[in-house]
Amino acid sequence: MSVLEKISSKDAIALEEKHGAHNYHPLPVVLSKGEGVHVWDAEGKKYYDFLSAYSAVNQGHCHPKIVDAMVLQAKTLSLTSRAFYNDVLGKYEKYATETFGFDKLLPMNTGAEAVETALKICRKWAYEKKGIAENSAQIIVCENNFHGRTTTIISFSNDAVARKNFGPYTEGFIRIEYDNVVALEKTLRENENVAGFLVEPIQGEAGVYVPSDNYLKEAKALCEKYNVLFIADEVQTGIARTGRLLATCGNCSCPDKHCSGIPEVKPDILILGKALSGGAYPVSAVLANNAIMDVIRPGNHGSTFGGNPIAAVVAIAALEVVKDEQLAQNAFELGELFRAELNAFIPTCSLVNAVRGKGLLNAILINDTEESSTAWDICMALKENGLLAKPTHGNIIRFAPPLVMTKDQLLDCVRIIKTTLEAFEKQK
Repeated sequence: MSVLEKISSKDAIALEEKHGAHNYHPLPVVLSKGEGVHVWDAEGKKYYDFLSAYSAVNQGHCHPKIVDAMVLQAKTLSLTSRAFYNDVLGKYEKYATETFGFDKLLPMNTGAEAVETALKICRKWAYEKKGIAENSAQIIVCENNFHGRTTTIISFSNDAVARKNFGPYTEGFIRIEYDNVVALEKTLRENENVAGFLVEPIQGEAGVYVPSDNYLKEAKALCEKYNVLFIADEVQTGIARTGRLLATCGNCSCPDKHCSGIPEVKPDILILGKALSGGAYPVSAVLANNAIMDVIRPGNHGSTFGGNPIAAVVAIAALEVVKDEQLAQNAFELGELFRAELNAFIPTCSLVNAVRGKGLLNAILINDTEESSTAWDICMALKENGLLAKPTHGNIIRFAPPLVMTKDQLLDCVRIIKTTLEAFEKQK
């Protein structure tokens, strides 16, 4: 069977069920084409994509500038490994470090790889710069975190499904409550071997939990007080998703055109992925200043594909699209509109308790238990009405469309969401 041969949705699902590991539970829709904010299934039905590949497709599906850069580079030089220099990696590193305000970038491929990289950098800094005894470093993480599913990362997850029967687990992590600076300070005060604090500016997988306004500022100040590295996992929240270039730009209410792009709460280590690639090719990165990144030397860390020429040109193009098309500002404005529309609707609908989020990373809380199928059933109904979304944590539906969405398209999506919820409520 040729990969170019067209098959039905039913056949595509059957092939995956028979030949693929069952590590996902997708909605029963088979996508075969994407453009901008839309995707089409194998039979040609058109949908609004309200998940954006978990925010990897912020620039929209198949953005021509990103695709053209990728194709041209693929025809020129695709991979050299880091055994040699290539003529685009340095350009990418310069562009990205200047964009985000850091000295150095370490290129990787996936978000989980980038998190693992940040943890290694943090530990090595602790032993060589802070003076913590080797193999004694502790890293503080938050309850209900999601940083990936590698062995190390699930070791500090409290997601039972991700952890069960994958032990023994990696030591060296302390979990505290998210959005709780009192717990953070207590832990810092009582543990002299803490090297870093790893945090999501907004907890996406946990249900789009937005912390208190001053949480990130106060957490960073505590890290500085105790000489601990503040590590921001912006794999999902970064690259304009929350209405700022980075979510760590703070909680100011000004449109992005007034924002410098340099974080108001500047992490010591910044982790990026997903939309750094424009959804076209796996690209992730860890950024830090020289005093931290210089602990990494030849042989300490690497990746065959990390920093390859295709990834470099794709990342530059992806970042240029965000800047040139003012996607952070668009996410800010449309996010305000989206929450306003749903907040006006929620009092009329007993199915939804609340809407929360920032920029175009939002969620609605369904009035049912996590164990219920209500949120899943609503997503199935949304699919039938031309909008694709998916539950997280059972009773929460995450909404994260591509940032190239227009106001008219967003209002059309709001209409679909409202009419779907109204029809669903009548059936209950």
